Amino acid sequence: QVCHGLRTPQLPIWLCSLSGRHSVLFGTDRRLLSDWKTERVFHLYFYNGQREQRKTAHLTIDTHSHPWEEAPREDPSSPGKRRPPLEMAIRTKWEGGTVSWNGTDPFF
Repeated sequence: QVCHGLRTPQLPIWLCSLSGRHSVLFGTDRRLLSDWKTERVFHLYFYNGQREQRKTAHLTIDTHSHPWEEAPREDPSSPGKRRPPLEMAIRTKWEGGTVSWNGTDPFF
């Protein structure tokens, strides 16, 4: 039997399988679990445990960004429009949200 603490996490955490690699995406603000208003701009952390990742990536998610704030539209198949799998996974929960990598090179 699974204990109550494992069924209901105290902090938001997602186990991910991106490009065949397992990783963890988590937040340190427990209000993300219960208060939708905190989903405006918030921070998540990403760790994949691979040697090439030197430190946990700090991401800022903005769910109310505006289309005119983005770069001009390109052909989705062009190399400049390619998005990291992590961003695509985040957008399955927060559609249309923008992800700032805060100085970390995005993981492809």
